[in-house]
Amino acid sequence: NLVMAEVVRPELLTRTFDRQIIVKSIGTYNYHVYDFVLNTRMTTKKVFADSEDVVDAQSFLRQQPKPVVDPAMFGAAEGKNVILVSLESLQSFVLEREVNGQEITPFLNDLIEKSFYFEHFYQQTGQGKTSDAEFLVDNSLYPLPSGAVYFTHAQNTFESLPSILKERGYYTAVFHANDKTFWNRDLMYANLGYDRFFSLTDFDVREDNSVGWGLKDIPFFEQSIGMALELPQPFYGKWITLTNHFPFELDEADKLIDYDAGSANLSRYLATVRYLDESVKRLFELAKETGLYDNSIFVLYGDHYGISSEYYRALARFLGREEITPYDHIQLQKVPLIIHIPGMEGKRIATIGGQVDVKPTILHLLGIETRPDRNFGHDLFSVNHPSYAILRDGSFITEDVVYTEEACFDRATGEPTDEAKCESFRERAEQELRYSDEIIYGDLMRFMLGGTDTAPQIPRLSMYK
Repeated sequence: NLVMAEVVRPELLTRTFDRQIIVKSIGTYNYHVYDFVLNTRMTTKKVFADSEDVVDAQSFLRQQPKPVVDPAMFGAAEGKNVILVSLESLQSFVLEREVNGQEITPFLNDLIEKSFYFEHFYQQTGQGKTSDAEFLVDNSLYPLPSGAVYFTHAQNTFESLPSILKERGYYTAVFHANDKTFWNRDLMYANLGYDRFFSLTDFDVREDNSVGWGLKDIPFFEQSIGMALELPQPFYGKWITLTNHFPFELDEADKLIDYDAGSANLSRYLATVRYLDESVKRLFELAKETGLYDNSIFVLYGDHYGISSEYYRALARFLGREEITPYDHIQLQKVPLIIHIPGMEGKRIATIGGQVDVKPTILHLLGIETRPDRNFGHDLFSVNHPSYAILRDGSFITEDVVYTEEACFDRATGEPTDEAKCESFRERAEQELRYSDEIIYGDLMRFMLGGTDTAPQIPRLSMYK
């Protein structure tokens, strides 16, 4: 039964993204056995961890230079609402690109010119995909090498972005038109400090306004903005889009681009990307119409890749290349990070960063200092921040080199170079991932925050539906 389930749902028991699917696939009894084994393993690591285990991790983090903030950016958005948008499967290669004389992302292209746009920003997710991206952004910790933190460690202690903002008077909410148990979000969000989770039951979801994985992005924004207007301000709100999710299904009436990319999957992807772009345009229109725009900042990020290596032959033709090399593969892990602050001029920023850097960047924009010994990320606006990105598989990008698949490449040319040039940073990358893993496996943040070694109880908020 397990073998058959694995054929239908690869990585079923390692990704564990939906409890209901696991139960349907392996049966109730087998699920309880699996759940018991999984929790026993995780609890054992946690029980045997103590305050001494955190010493090495904090010592490593304290080696980072204390951020020297940019006075023009620190506190530039103090007191404003934060509208954080997870752009499903959006990779940077589609931005500022045309097909058949049409821009694939016309609104985002225009928004980039009016915003702070990070040109070399990388997704750092593992098997948890969207949930990993959320975890990175909210906690400035890396995801795990296997499984998803949202499932395996939902009861850990975290110093999350929403919990920090709650202490400073922000109301915190998530908008996602999917079942509340998907990726264990109902439990994880409560533990991270979110006041309200607007899930599937809060939206008007019908056959005529849904496609693929659920509610289309345009009606999703149209319905959720009304909910956001009822929140106390300032608020920190996270919007998670759906339509640009594999297998990239879209109704004919919603197709604004029809282009044959030589692969049905890639062609569908371009169409759903164009629809996603239109939905973000609608979000900004609604924000202006309702008065939210002027008192908010907008942080838009791509959550993970959309086109997997299975479709690289067609993608190479689309990009005008003979093949996708390992170096090219790393470049394809670039996703957008667009920070729009009404009233401020935009700027293209060439620094290298990743999703782990979003939390300290947002906090500093709001005028809130961070503790470097509790975060693996850096404020991307700070004067002295390091310029690099480490991916979950151990690959990394620095100013000079790209390392992946045990090969070293010159970042400027993409050509193989002396492996010794990568060796010094490879140890740093391995240490950073290892210490992040140790913090999660041993629930070491409870010691960093001065708590006890008692596992926290996940709050059950009555406002969760």
